[in-house]
Amino acid sequence: MRDYSIFEISQMLESMTILVDTREQDTPAFRRRMEQISRPYERQKLDFGDYSCAVTGPDGERICLDHLFAVERKMSLDELCACFTRDRKRFEREFVRAKEAGGRLILLVENASLDKALAGQYRSQMHPDALLASLFAWSARYQAPVHFCAAQNSGSMLSRILRYYLKVCLESGGRLP
Repeated sequence: MRDYSIFEISQMLESMTILVDTREQDTPAFRRRMEQISRPYERQKLDFGDYSCAVTGPDGERICLDHLFAVERKMSLDELCACFTRDRKRFEREFVRAKEAGGRLILLVENASLDKALAGQYRSQMHPDALLASLFAWSARYQAPVHFCAAQNSGSMLSRILRYYLKVCLESGGRLP
């Protein structure tokens, strides 16, 4: 990528299309999420994460940013606990792939908060200290910020996260700080 003017960045942000990994299930919740995003979306295989984005550059070329950043969505702390226990190796490989590609995964957990994690308000037998240790270690090891939201806001959160990562990326000439 190159350096873009403020005007070009504004146009590119308006052209943002959400990229959805083909493994994301087409459920009523998925359709509600996509309605909330209120942006065009396309399904394609992503090398890491569940959601990323593409834009149209100033000269009309399509620029996919899925190699730079993506959002990994989990529907609950229960699902996240399963990723840190039963599926830990597979889950970690996803973050390693992102890091090795020079990209970044952002973790979005629905129906959750740090307070709920600390209080053990989930069904897994994973101890709250172990869950928080894994979350903080992942965040530090893979530069993977963790965000929480209510399920009914996940589409809006996805759109905002992708938009601002895209904006930072475009402002820095195609890099993330």
